[in-house]
Amino acid sequence: MHKKYFIGTSILIAVFVVIFDQVTKYIIATTMKIGDSFEVIPHFLNITSHRNNGAAWGILSGKMTFFFIITIIILIALVYFFIKDAQYNLFMQVAISLLFAGALGNFIDRILTGEVVDFIDTNIFGYDFPIFNIADSSLTIGVILIIIALLKDTSNKKEKEVK
Repeated sequence: MHKKYFIGTSILIAVFVVIFDQVTKYIIATTMKIGDSFEVIPHFLNITSHRNNGAAWGILSGKMTFFFIITIIILIALVYFFIKDAQYNLFMQVAISLLFAGALGNFIDRILTGEVVDFIDTNIFGYDFPIFNIADSSLTIGVILIIIALLKDTSNKKEKEVK
């Protein structure tokens, strides 16, 4: 018999990501001034103290009420999707856990300080990518995993139709 939900694994992933996100942000906020930077990997990775009161690339800057409402809706939707549509699918449950943790990590920042602490500063093939954090990484990985899971599910359904 297959497990319907992998609650322990999902909670562990979400808690670990949120704690890691919040600890790294705390370290940056308490040890670096905004704008301070140091090189980790030459021409590729810096740690740069930055604050963002918007979304990715600073869009919707200062729209905290919007972010509070939309994040609560997203968190509720993720819990619903986890219960309703991710049954028996560990891969999808991990993806949802990463999305939940990422959204919650940035939500905590917005509630506590009105802005998100960003610090991972990369330069990829000459493109100076916007500064981000662990929560943003968790969101991105979660989205990628959901896309993979949905593509795999679509592929499996087509295979069953052929048989």
